[in-house]
Amino acid sequence: MKIERGKLIETLKELKGKGYKYLVKIAGVDNINSISVLYFVRDIDNNKEEVVEVELDPNDTALPSVEEVYKAADWYERTLYEMFGIEIKGRQIRRLLLEKWNGKGAPLRKNFEWGAPYETKQSKKAVA
Repeated sequence: MKIERGKLIETLKELKGKGYKYLVKIAGVDNINSISVLYFVRDIDNNKEEVVEVELDPNDTALPSVEEVYKAADWYERTLYEMFGIEIKGRQIRRLLLEKWNGKGAPLRKNFEWGAPYETKQSKKAVA
């Protein structure tokens, strides 16, 4: 089901109340003109799965954190931030999963320049 960004928390709470208590994964898809964020939730008792999709403008990618609904969202949200550049508002944990680097863009976005030199904050060495 496709929903608006502002209804994300409300929709996931409703689904959880209906038995979709397990967050399977959160995935991002760069469609060039938009970015889709997909939330896969499962009702284990009835063997059902629902997919909630939020479509974002590539220049306005902020989303609310869904950790209050599904604690398992932590790593998925961190991955969305690091790989797609999607800012997750209201996150409890701010640590990165990977090393912070000073490159421009997000690696899983279509406009990312692979092979461009960058320098990590930790190593201070130029990498090509």
